[in-house]
Formats: sequence, C-alpha cells, structure tokens
Amino acid sequence: MKFPIRYRHFEKIEKHAWLLGILTAFMVSLGGLAEITPLFMEAHRVQPADNIKPYGPLRLAGRDIYVREGCHVCHSQMIRKLQFETQRYGPYSVASESVYDRPFQWGSKRTGPDLARVGGKYTDAWQREHLIAPRSLVPESNMPAYPWLAEATIDPADIQARMRALRALGDPYSSESIAEAPEALKNKTELDALVAYLQGLGRNRPSPDALKGDAVP
Repeated sequence: MKFPIRYRHFEKIEKHAWLLGILTAFMVSLGGLAEITPLFMEAHRVQPADNIKPYGPLRLAGRDIYVREGCHVCHSQMIRKLQFETQRYGPYSVASESVYDRPFQWGSKRTGPDLARVGGKYTDAWQREHLIAPRSLVPESNMPAYPWLAEATIDPADIQARMRALRALGDPYSSESIAEAPEALKNKTELDALVAYLQGLGRNRPSPDALKGDAVP
C-alpha cells in the first residue's frame, strides 16, 4: 500500500532513531524556551527598593559561610503569603528583598524555622552560643554544632574577589568599598561573619509603597 507523501515523512522519522532524537530535542528546546524566557525576563525586571543594599564585606562573608555549611538545606528564607506563616515568622517575603542573593535562599523545605525575619530577634551573644552549642539553648534542637567557626579566619582577598565578581554581575559595589573590605574584616572570624549575616536578615524589608506590583511567593 502506498501512503501519501506526508505519511512517508513520518515513516522516515520513525525508522531513523537519530533523526527522531534530533527533532525531539528541537521540540523540547522550543517548549523549554517558551516556559523559561518569560520567567527569566520577569526576574530581571525586579529592582531593589531604596533601602535594599548589597551585602557589606562581613555579611557577604557570612552569607557564603551560611551556604557553604549547608544552613540553607534546613532553613528557608521565604515566608509565604499565608496567615499561619505570617503570624509565626512575620511579613511575607518579596522578590526585591533577594535581588542581591546569589544563590537566593527561597524555598519551602524547613527542618528548622524560616530565617527571613530572624535579624534582631536574638542578641549577638545568643546567636554565637546557638551556633557553637545549639542544645545548650534549645535542648530539643537537632541542629549540628559549628564550634570551628570561632577559630576560622576570613581571607580579605577572597572577599574582595567576590565583590568584584558580583559587581560584574550588576551589584553596585564601588571601588572604594572593595578597597575598604580588608579593614572591615580585620580580626573577624567566620563566626563573627555568620552572626552578622543572620542579624541583618529581614531588617531592611521594603516599605508598603515599594511593594506595589512586586512578586510574592
């Protein structure tokens, strides 16, 4: 039986696995672009509010330690627009708060509490003790201890390099702020940096006027 030309094209594709693979990859790529491109463009439209600034040298070091030690695996930084979450953790998170986070800390996996608004909730001394010996303050905690952070020092040159890299990505670090980083990190430990990072979380939430039209979880 002789099939029409259009069916013979389909038969050729079905009989040649390499051709089927190429065409499948092409169509999947088109579908992926159709889904990803609008989200990518929307993400680049988000601008920081006036009071949202890039991390200073000490907090930048602390953020990197936070990620390095896997704190983000158990603690999200995204309060959803749900009453039971805002009652427990505070005002819901918005995209403009995380403009300078690379990688961002949004998510819903919480072995421990959300930390989006933890800044200022406890004293520096409490945070230090909690990181060194969690169960001395919270007996039921399953959080690991991080005593070595109190002895580990920070490499100023590494932080300066990170600031330069972030400036290349668009963060508004000035040459002066990068040059002053070693002084800001002088005699500071990794524990100091991590506490500084935690104590700053949620303190510069955008004002209600700045939230109009902003993305929410």
